[in-house]
This record gives sequence, C-alpha cells and structure tokens, in this order.
Amino acid sequence: MRVRCYYASMGTITLLTISAFISLLPATILPFTRPPARDAIFWLVLVVAIAGPVVWVMAAFGSVWRTGLSQALWLTVAVTLVVFGALAIVMRELWRLAPLLFPYMFIIALLGTLWLYSPGRPLTELAPTAWVQFHIAISVIAYGLLTIGAISGCAVIIQERTLKRKRPGRLVRMLPSVVDGERIQVSLLSYSGLILGCGLISGMAAEYFKSGHFIDLNHKTTLSLMTFLVIVTLLIVHSKTGIRGRRAARYFLAAYLLITLAYPGVKLVTDVILYRNA
Repeated sequence: MRVRCYYASMGTITLLTISAFISLLPATILPFTRPPARDAIFWLVLVVAIAGPVVWVMAAFGSVWRTGLSQALWLTVAVTLVVFGALAIVMRELWRLAPLLFPYMFIIALLGTLWLYSPGRPLTELAPTAWVQFHIAISVIAYGLLTIGAISGCAVIIQERTLKRKRPGRLVRMLPSVVDGERIQVSLLSYSGLILGCGLISGMAAEYFKSGHFIDLNHKTTLSLMTFLVIVTLLIVHSKTGIRGRRAARYFLAAYLLITLAYPGVKLVTDVILYRNA
C-alpha cells in the first residue's frame, strides 16, 4: 500500500511539474511576439506563470518541508515570480524586465524538472517551527529580490553597451532605460539587504535553539554573510560616490553569485554530488 501511495504521489508531482513548466511558456514567449505593453494580456500570462509554480510548491512540500535541489529551484521560481508580480504593480518600468526574467525562470524550472527525482531530505530542526518557517520565508524572499535585481543589472549592462555601439535592437527597446534600470537595481538592493539582514538574525535565533550557539560558520552561512556585507558596502559606496552603470551592475551580480552559491549551490553539492558519491 505504501508503494502504491508513493507512486501515486510521484505521478501527481510529475503531472504538476509538466503543467507548471508549460505555464511559464506564454510569459516567456509573449515579449518577443508583440510591442511591450503592460496591458490585460501581460497580467493574464503573468498570473498563469505564477499559478503553475505556486501550485507545484504547495503540492510538493505538503506537510513536510523538503530540502532537495528540485524543490529549492521550483521554490525559487515561485517566490521570484510572486515578488515580481507584486513589484510590477507598484514600481514603474519594472515590468519591462520580463524579456530577461522569464527566460531565466524558464531555465531554472527546466533544471528543477531535470532534478525532479533527485534525493530530497525532510527538514529536521530542533528550533521552534515558527522560527524555522520565518527564516526560510525571509531568506527565499531576499533571494527573489536579488534575482530580480540581478536581472535589472543585466538590463543596465545591455543598455549601456548598446548606447556605446549606437545599434539599438529589439530587445533593448523592450528593457527599462539605463536610469530606470539603475533605480530599480538600487531599490531592490536596499530591500534585499534589509530582508537578508532579518534572515540572518532569524537564522541565528534558529541556530541558538538548535545548538546553543548563535552562528555556525558553514559554507552557507559564510556565503550569506559575505553577500550581506557586499550589499551593505554597495549601498554605502553608492550613497557616497554615486557609483552607477555597468560597474554597479557587476557588483550587484557578484552579490547575486554569492547568494546563489549559498542557496541552490550548497543544495547541489549536498543533495546531489555528495549524496551520489556517498
């Protein structure tokens, strides 16, 4: 009976994975099929793109939090798209990042699909459930903000290179201007720094309940602290010197690389590489 239930569950997850993957296609293709516009069609395909990964996450995690690589990747897609949808309502021109964001989310979802049956372990923590859930939520939201900010940094780099070459293409016309891209980048850098700081504090609290120590300097914690320091440094330098353009974008991408190594990167090593070599 347990075997039958297991295969029924995996069959459901497979079907949901295919549905979630397909739900990303309209939003990925739409920007390249018509002039950019934040109209009813844009919001419709955005809602569809959000719904697929969110339903997948709700079904896959159920009552037990899983730490597998596939779950981490799909959770990243779901949270990033939810954050993007919320910010697109209140931040002018942020919606223009869709031509870069959705293909990237599509690639992340593809990787999550390829590693769908890689081993995932239940989360076992001695800290109170509320603390663990709060820390996870804060950390994932911060990663979603940094992801969108990194996409904005890529848009700034593309725009500046195009301005120097004086050969604007179709993609460039879809993206935010350099000024808007920099404004979005700095705003998201500030938000992600604040939320990541809260995540580090909640993580220290969870670690204290677990081991009696406030911090465990493992790879994930070290990279998260480095990311936070890079973000704070960037904000201070920006306020003092007005650093901008490609230089600021590259530093932002460096911070995103660090947090990526700390989150999905660590899971790739622990749940796939080390597990298979064990």
